[in-house]
Amino acid sequence: MIDLSLLFNIANLYALPFWLLMVILPKWGVTEKIMSSYLPFVPLAGLYIYLFSVSLDPESVEAFSNPTLPILAQLFSQEPVMLTGWIHFIVLDLFTGRYIYLEGKEKGIFTIHSLILCLLAGPIGLLSHIVTAWIQLKVSKKEELEASAT
Repeated sequence: MIDLSLLFNIANLYALPFWLLMVILPKWGVTEKIMSSYLPFVPLAGLYIYLFSVSLDPESVEAFSNPTLPILAQLFSQEPVMLTGWIHFIVLDLFTGRYIYLEGKEKGIFTIHSLILCLLAGPIGLLSHIVTAWIQLKVSKKEELEASAT
């Protein structure tokens, strides 16, 4: 089996440039082209499939089919299973970040803070984006009402 620590480092380093592009160079044409594609996810999804398949054995399949918190804690204490879960987080957080980036670009929503939060803790970044979009919508509607009143 491949060195799991190496795969962990490669996966983390692989995802980082996409985050940097969305946060630091969001309007650059290369960023827009790359993030409009699903291709950045293919290597990570492939790695996930590989790790998922090699970390399964009859015992873990049975445990995953009827999980309990103690059983999952035991499974995730195994490095191959934990790495598989980590890759899962990386893929889904990056996909969520891509969603935030693309919607922000399309609707003119400020996204830097939400992208950084999504990189660190995906669901918090998503919630930040939802709240930011809602606030921005409320502010713009208020401005429209004030402009039409004058």
